[in-house]
Amino acid sequence: MSLDLNFLLALDTVVREGSVAKAALRLHRAQSAISYQIKQLEQQLGLSLLDRDGYRVKLTSAGEVILSEGRRLLIQANQLEVLAQELNQEWEAKLLVIIDGILPLQSILKALKNLADEGAPTRVQVKVEFLQGVQHRFETDKADLMIVKDYVAHPHLRAENLSEIECVLCVSASHPLAAMRNISLAQLQEHTELSVQDSSQSSNDQHIFGSERVFYLDGFFAKKEALLMGLGYGWMPSFLVQTELKEKQLVEVKFVEDSRYRFIPKMVHHRNQNLGRAGRRLVELLRAETSL
Repeated sequence: MSLDLNFLLALDTVVREGSVAKAALRLHRAQSAISYQIKQLEQQLGLSLLDRDGYRVKLTSAGEVILSEGRRLLIQANQLEVLAQELNQEWEAKLLVIIDGILPLQSILKALKNLADEGAPTRVQVKVEFLQGVQHRFETDKADLMIVKDYVAHPHLRAENLSEIECVLCVSASHPLAAMRNISLAQLQEHTELSVQDSSQSSNDQHIFGSERVFYLDGFFAKKEALLMGLGYGWMPSFLVQTELKEKQLVEVKFVEDSRYRFIPKMVHHRNQNLGRAGRRLVELLRAETSL
């Protein structure tokens, strides 16, 4: 059975206006056309929807149920029409963003929330990856945008800098490394190193120390928990461990070469694939997030 939404609209308008005549005026149609559509709807459903015996048109009990569900269909149909109009105004249907898990997600999520609050109809999908897995996912999934710590530059990619991020080499206050000074690379390598899993399986992390025992975690929140447990040592973005360092739950490892480094994350998209309206607006919002 194929329902005509115009039939449901005619029924809804008759009930709201209280008569076929007023519904006809509201819909700019002839009364006979309105009556015909409602009768056609009743025939299709095999139900009597209107009680026509009184002065004012009323719904039957079956009509009340049908109209309730019908109004939901009319609302959804209207939303589809609005969505189609918005998409015709350069809103892309979907936007896929790949984010490096070392970055401050709160700032990125705030930009995404602002995009949603502005009423963007685009369906946005966000995937979090780590290390070389960010670019691997970006290329494999043909994503629109990636926000990444490190990436392999290519002429077909366009990148812009975001605000600098600092990382600190830290360990639990209860760990043997916490009490040591002027720690050499050989001394570090005697202890368990904590890292995040590279989802591309390339294992190409330039900041890994090469300890005999390396535990790979599925993200930086898990890595922080492992650090707090005293499982090992490892790099953490400073914004994730500020409180723990201040409260001496974690301490900075006194590595002789350097216990801190900084990097400038990049926002990258394809040169030959213009971002749609939602993508361009998201880029603007990300630029405005100074905490990145």
